[in-house]
Amino acid sequence: MHVHHGLQADADAWADTCAAHCAEWGIEFELLRIAASPRSGDSPEARARELRYAALRSVMARGDGLLTAHHADDQAETLLLQLLRGAGPAGLAAMPRLAPFGCGWHARPLLALRRTALRDYLTRAGIGWIEDPTNSDLSPARNYLRHRILPLIEARWPATVTTLGRAAGLQAESQGLLSHLGRRDLETASGEWPGVLSVSALRVLPDARLHNAVRVWLSDKGLPLPNARRLSDLRRVLEARRDGRAQLCWPGAELRRYRDELYADIPLSSHDSTRVFQWDPATPLDLPGLGLVLRKEDLRCDLSSLMSAGAHLTIRFRRGGERCKMSPRGRSRALKSLLQEAGVPPWLRDRIPLLYADEHLVEVIGYWRCHEDHQAEDGLRPP
Repeated sequence: MHVHHGLQADADAWADTCAAHCAEWGIEFELLRIAASPRSGDSPEARARELRYAALRSVMARGDGLLTAHHADDQAETLLLQLLRGAGPAGLAAMPRLAPFGCGWHARPLLALRRTALRDYLTRAGIGWIEDPTNSDLSPARNYLRHRILPLIEARWPATVTTLGRAAGLQAESQGLLSHLGRRDLETASGEWPGVLSVSALRVLPDARLHNAVRVWLSDKGLPLPNARRLSDLRRVLEARRDGRAQLCWPGAELRRYRDELYADIPLSSHDSTRVFQWDPATPLDLPGLGLVLRKEDLRCDLSSLMSAGAHLTIRFRRGGERCKMSPRGRSRALKSLLQEAGVPPWLRDRIPLLYADEHLVEVIGYWRCHEDHQAEDGLRPP
């Protein structure tokens, strides 16, 4: 697999070289093209790496292995960069030799070899290579370390690269122990609902264990981790009121507290609760911005009766005043009260799709079927 980033003038020539080598050696070749232009505020190198791995992950089949040619000098540079950024054990563990990746794994079989050893091998074997012209640019921090800093350190301590590799291995061991401790704490702090944590259980942890457990929790969810300054505000969220307003946000994630539960997810997208969607249940309905696709199989109501009666079906969202009669002989109740009793966090209530037949609320999708109330209570009718 060769990822064509489209960032360099010679990118086409690099792809052609890879294709030629594969043809010569009888290896199947596939070219993956991505648009790797950085977002505002992003490092171009970091953005290209993120998209490159995403592209590779997308073509992995179950059990596939990705092999990359990272070597000992890369490892030393990564460790120094992480140290200068103030990283903890997870960052200082640098690059693992073997790790899960997509639905397979990622291995770095050359991680113990020096750059010079690989170059010498290619020379002896008569295998040509391409020098990335950006390698000589001292603007990126990694290149500055490679060309200016590491040579000075190695002149005084020749075994630096080997020593830094060993240090990364020790940090990886430490991180493994921290992850094990964090998962034990998460078992104790598991909330009433899947994927959430108990605020009262978290409160009794000392700060170091609290921060460690939350990092493990966020990593397991695939969310980016907050920096140390943001994480230091976590105790404030845990001690806040139970009304769902306390939150902690950082790029790519947000953490919220409601009652005794701590939630974490990607940032909420914008949502217009006044929108009305016409729906023919024969066709799945994609609700933009909510990550939901509604299908007729998701419904609890008697859809066939509604269709036979020629009801006009729409999907709406809570705007206030809605009522639901959950049993034929029961009384209608305010939807707001029902959602509060069910423990639905406030920030999700206006995002729950409501199925209307004509002007009657017939289902709070994912929660309750609403039976028709011919005599609306208190003079209130659905909006």
